[in-house]
Amino acid sequence: MSAFAARAVARGVRRMTLLSGRGEPEARRAEEEVRRVLPGLTVLRCAFFAQNFSESYLVPAVLAGTITMPVADVPEPFVDLDDVAEAAVRSLTEDGHAGELYEMTGPRALTFTEVGAVLGAATGRPVEHRAVAPEEFVAGATADGLPEEVAHALVALFSEVLDGRNAAPSDGVRRALGRPAGGFEEYVAGAARAGAWG
Repeated sequence: MSAFAARAVARGVRRMTLLSGRGEPEARRAEEEVRRVLPGLTVLRCAFFAQNFSESYLVPAVLAGTITMPVADVPEPFVDLDDVAEAAVRSLTEDGHAGELYEMTGPRALTFTEVGAVLGAATGRPVEHRAVAPEEFVAGATADGLPEEVAHALVALFSEVLDGRNAAPSDGVRRALGRPAGGFEEYVAGAARAGAWG
């Protein structure tokens, strides 16, 4: 990443925004490496995306009615990627974001059990959370079509960041955009209206 940043700077890039992971030591190391090359780097350090439930690998789980996770039922302040995208655009097109670190989260933390209740209310069918052993998670994810190496990577990631360290919401969305972060309930309602789980 630092080599890429160095090439970009050598070619005249003066604004750069890095999508990073909240609570991930390796992601933080990447931030530091890129910031050495471009001190004005803007970092969007993100929590678990709300869109994972409607546009990514958790869609089959929602449709099946059971979200299995290889971790306990910890709270997480799920962030709407629309907020992240808007912050990225602003940081690349407006002054005032150089050198900033924005921790991007939703306005409140929900457990996966609470997420299931929100999804169930929006879809009209029950959705529950079930904590499973890592090997059961991998087996289920691969059965749903996820490559095995990706499933193992998710187990490692979830074990690291879904341990409660990221439970507290942050003010990064408000600082970056000047408005409150979008809530998970509002996101799910909009996704349901758009037919995400139809």
